[in-house]
Amino acid sequence: MLLKFAYQDFLDDRRFRNTTEKNIRNYQTMLGAFVEYCIHHEVVSVEDIAYNHVRQHLMECQERGNKAGSINTKIMRIRAFLNYMVECEVITKNPAKRVKMQKEDVKTNVFSDEQIRQMLNFYRRIKQRDKNYVAYRDYMMIVTLLGTGIRRGEIINLKWSDIDFINQTIAVFGKSRRRDTLPITDKLSKELAAYNIFCKQHWGDLSDYVFVKRDNTQMTENSLMLVFKYLGQKMNFIDVRVSAHTFRHTFCHRLAMSGMSAVAIQKLMRHQNITVTMRYVSMWGNELRLENDKYNPLNSLNI
Repeated sequence: MLLKFAYQDFLDDRRFRNTTEKNIRNYQTMLGAFVEYCIHHEVVSVEDIAYNHVRQHLMECQERGNKAGSINTKIMRIRAFLNYMVECEVITKNPAKRVKMQKEDVKTNVFSDEQIRQMLNFYRRIKQRDKNYVAYRDYMMIVTLLGTGIRRGEIINLKWSDIDFINQTIAVFGKSRRRDTLPITDKLSKELAAYNIFCKQHWGDLSDYVFVKRDNTQMTENSLMLVFKYLGQKMNFIDVRVSAHTFRHTFCHRLAMSGMSAVAIQKLMRHQNITVTMRYVSMWGNELRLENDKYNPLNSLNI
């Protein structure tokens, strides 16, 4: 089967399975690059793809600066495509199965208190000086991300109807397309309520979405990325990247450091697998220290 037709058939199958548009775009980018690599090297049929083609493509990605996490994501995308070819009986074995996942750096950077204060003060000064909507919006996005740990796709899709000011909760649609209700603190609820009043006064016609662009239309992932790219340039932090995901990590970090149980953290972070949560707890949590202080055998010895 010609590779270019197999690639399109695979994308059509993902759409038929109701895969999210974000994942479709990821397949188009990552899998599309592999398909281009194969065709460039005169591998035009799926049946001709071998282990070495997959490995060599990934090695070239690595030479271009791709980190272990990106390489592993590409491995999974290529495996999914070739697994589909096995299901369709185009090939009998998936050559990408032999490609081993790379070990990822377990270090996860988070914002310090001082860095958080710097970012909030930056927007607070502009907001107070110029009564600037964009500054207030970006300030509130940081406050919301820090107060909930929600993902970037969730914050740009957040609607005013998703916020329950009475019961102090917000509803988000997570990775699994499941609607989850999360508690919010009294402080965040008051901040959002004040922001809501400002938006009504500023726009007159309030958008359905909590965070909008300069023309009062819904933000996109690209516009959100540009917000944090601009902020990162202004802050010039050396040891941490300014991104929505870093705010999510910071939220999780503070929960783990507070001594919150892994089960509670899992529910707030909405990790489908608790092993993901435990990875963060093992990095940051004080549960192990507390358990050791409580049950260490030396406690019962008179020495």
